[in-house]
Amino acid sequence: MSILIVDDSPDQQVLLRSILGKAGHADLLSADSAKAAARMLNLDGESPSEKIDLILMDVLMPEQDGVETCRQIKRCAHLKDIPVIMVTAKSDLGNLQDAFAAGAMDFISKPVNSIELLARVSSALLLKQEMDRRKNRELELRRSNEELQKALKEVKVLRGLIPICASCKKIRNDGGFWQQLEEYLSDHSEAEFSHGLCQPCIKKLYPGVYQD
Repeated sequence: MSILIVDDSPDQQVLLRSILGKAGHADLLSADSAKAAARMLNLDGESPSEKIDLILMDVLMPEQDGVETCRQIKRCAHLKDIPVIMVTAKSDLGNLQDAFAAGAMDFISKPVNSIELLARVSSALLLKQEMDRRKNRELELRRSNEELQKALKEVKVLRGLIPICASCKKIRNDGGFWQQLEEYLSDHSEAEFSHGLCQPCIKKLYPGVYQD
């Protein structure tokens, strides 16, 4: 799973990449500002430019801080499910309330402790995996429901006023042509026919054969 590190400090980026890389997290991306992160996340689009499963966001950055960037991320439908962990110096702890209100799920204090970092990253990635599975299940259910609705629409059901000849019993179809009753029913329903003769017709057609 991919992790985006957003920090204006090159040394901090190197430290985080080193700890995560040694723990087996190979898909690591970096951005040195909120603006650079916005491009990678494609904030103004409908899908991220890069596949990202977790964001480690520095709180204090020039031009735009991490809290506001987190708030913008959570406003985007295609990004709101990406967990955001704030990385903050102890002197910045007062910003955490705003960060959680903006949608951050967790925080890590500087100087970063490797055990704490890996534990929180592992927890966040497990959460992201579960959210992805849930979204895939919902998508499958939605597709199945759409297929069911389509199938139900295709089921042939007779309803409404059917014009039928009072003499020969033929039915006028939607094209204005007269069809035999069984032909019309076959076209407009799932019914199948087996042919026989009722007693009145046998008596009428074969008077010498029929006996009361």
